[in-house]
Amino acid sequence: MKILFLGDIVGKSGCEAITNNLPKQLEKRKIDFVIANGENAADNGFGITKKITNELFQAGVDVITTGNHVWDQREATNLIDTDSRLLRPINLISPSPGKGFQIFNLDNGLKIGVLNLMGNVFIKKCEDVFKASEEFIKKNNLKKNYDFLVVDFHGEITSEKMAIGHFFDGKATLVVGTHTHVPTHDARILDNGTAYQTDAGMCGDYNSVIGMDKNNSINKFLKKDSKKHFPSTGEGTLSGVIVEANVESGLAKKIESFIYGGALNKVI
Repeated sequence: MKILFLGDIVGKSGCEAITNNLPKQLEKRKIDFVIANGENAADNGFGITKKITNELFQAGVDVITTGNHVWDQREATNLIDTDSRLLRPINLISPSPGKGFQIFNLDNGLKIGVLNLMGNVFIKKCEDVFKASEEFIKKNNLKKNYDFLVVDFHGEITSEKMAIGHFFDGKATLVVGTHTHVPTHDARILDNGTAYQTDAGMCGDYNSVIGMDKNNSINKFLKKDSKKHFPSTGEGTLSGVIVEANVESGLAKKIESFIYGGALNKVI
């Protein structure tokens, strides 16, 4: 069982990198299931739209997770209630539309659970992520409720992500971080069999500042005249991780970073 997780999709460059390259990569690498974080996929880099979700699903994405920008496009509040393949962090302040966890049935009869979490440090819109995780683990069990579990931890700081990784070790197939848009070089399998990477990076133009126009971003730091952040429009890179999972245990056999195309691929 091969699962591909793709980091935050940013603007048109990220969406085009998916639609132009993902189908061939899925066939080449024999991927069984694809999860992507889409909270920055809108043309302006903030939120997601129905049109974009449909394009991502048509390109081969099976599930879309999100984060703190999930409601930046107004239509998302209705969309998330009508399409179970679009998730928001389970620990968003209640009540919130949509769901943060869903189980998906595969053609081979296996089940994969996808859990969307969001960190607390420097992010205000959510309840205690460790309490939410503890409650989740009490109610859900690997190989009982589902055959595989993938956890998207949308968070700002590495220590919080690492702690969640160890907290789910042996209870999830993969724990992977999103939000910072920079892929970390620490893909590994933890002591009890859970695959882990601190951040999957982004799908977007890396000739930028975390996907946004670099000159405009520099001007903001220099406190010069600048516009609201807007995405860079160069060739996008696909960035994420591929996990090969053991069907018997639901745990990871292998994890590898996945980087394809665009500016980042040229320096790897």
